[in-house]
Amino acid sequence: MNSEFTIAVHSLALLAHIPGHMASSELIAQNVCTNPARIRKIMGILRKNGFVKTKEGVGGGYILACDPHAVTLAEIYHSMSKGTLKPHWCSGDPKEACLVSANIHNVMDQIFTEAELYYTKYLEQLTIQSVLDKIRQSTCQDQVSE
Repeated sequence: MNSEFTIAVHSLALLAHIPGHMASSELIAQNVCTNPARIRKIMGILRKNGFVKTKEGVGGGYILACDPHAVTLAEIYHSMSKGTLKPHWCSGDPKEACLVSANIHNVMDQIFTEAELYYTKYLEQLTIQSVLDKIRQSTCQDQVSE
């Protein structure tokens, strides 16, 4: 898993929280606690996939271009991070005589492929709006406990 997915969800939840308003990369970066260049890279991917629209110049920035009730986290994951559950390196050597070393790579590939399927199915149940709702519930619960 990479942090781009988390940043994308955070950014979209922020835009859903301020519907109809533009947000600059600086504003989003401050909210996410990262740098504006990283935000611009991620927002470029989100724009390319139709999640946000952009306006250049004074008063420009990013605005939500999708329905937060309809966009699932699985769609965002697919755009930002698909295939990142599986590490780029796996132990073992298929040429080894050892049963474990020779077969661990294939078995781990299968495990990560299945895990990604289950993870994607879970993310299909969540939308940007449900994330925003969870954020609001969390805030309410924090205020009650104080």
